[in-house]
Amino acid sequence: MALPLQSGDKAPGGGKRRGGVLMYLAGLVFAVVLTLASFWAADTHYVWQPAVPVLLAALAIGQMGVHVVFFFHISSGPDDTNNFLALAFGLFVVGLVVFGSMLIMSNLNANMMPMDRLMDMQR
Repeated sequence: MALPLQSGDKAPGGGKRRGGVLMYLAGLVFAVVLTLASFWAADTHYVWQPAVPVLLAALAIGQMGVHVVFFFHISSGPDDTNNFLALAFGLFVVGLVVFGSMLIMSNLNANMMPMDRLMDMQR
């Protein structure tokens, strides 16, 4: 049996409203502009070709910033300390898994028997 809601009851973690439709629309516009800019940068000849990966990385970081601010609602305010720490820890774990996997694969590749010797052993 559910208890009736009181006038002062609030959902966990909430009470204050983080944004509205305008904030989501602004985030959507920024995300679409950055996505279109990425496609333009990958296909244009106006950018020096060796600099294209750097430009795409900068646009990707901007895209992540737009998502964090406009859709995750994480800011530098004191109320968002736990959210920011959780995001930082998640990025740390992802980086640890990715770079650890690359290190393991590099070590396996360095210690693997060359293919010609492996073929000679099977004859």
